Amino acid sequence: MKVLIAGAGSVGRHMAEQLALSGHDVRIVDVEPSVVGDKADGGPIDGVTWFLGDACEVGFLNKIGIETIDVVAAVTGDDEDNLVISLLSKQEFAVPRVVARVNNPKNEWMFNEMWGVDMSVSTPHLLTALVEEAVNVGSMVRLLSLEGGKTHLVEVTLAPDSPALKKEVGGLGLPREAAVVALVRAGHVIVPRNDTVVQGGDEVLVLVSLGSEAEATDAAIRAALVG
Repeated sequence: MKVLIAGAGSVGRHMAEQLALSGHDVRIVDVEPSVVGDKADGGPIDGVTWFLGDACEVGFLNKIGIETIDVVAAVTGDDEDNLVISLLSKQEFAVPRVVARVNNPKNEWMFNEMWGVDMSVSTPHLLTALVEEAVNVGSMVRLLSLEGGKTHLVEVTLAPDSPALKKEVGGLGLPREAAVVALVRAGHVIVPRNDTVVQGGDEVLVLVSLGSEAEATDAAIRAALVG
């Protein structure tokens, strides 16, 4: 897979390193000469090709061959830049998959399909959700938004009085827009089947597709798992 990472800060560099170790063809771009240094001009370093330039410019993206890229990750520290990069990648070059970083949670609503974003990650929101997940037994916590907010990954740690206890996954009564994708039990991840029985203390991860009946879907999940 060919990946273009826009933004060579700590997030971008870590992503590039991990993706390169997994065997992917990684290109990383940054506008700051001090960040790129002598790694510019396309010289591969540890499986990563570095470029010095502005990923918000169509000419530069065309120059580095974005038309061959499978995934663009816009992870600069500026939300405006990330939105511009996402929009150009999707609309001008039809990149199949665009992932964008949200720096300010107040801007999260803009990171959607209209701006070319297939998936956005808000670090502050995610950290808040993880804290809530750790302390709020019996509460439903949104961990991640996908497809521009149309799909959510939510988590519930089952309380001792949860109506879901001792039921099979297939018998939880979740709406058709929701599916249990994993259980975390005693520190181990379980890929559930319909006959998997849930237990007290299980962390239940549910993938939810939110359509026009978003509130009803949310309420149905809460009723089935929280009570």
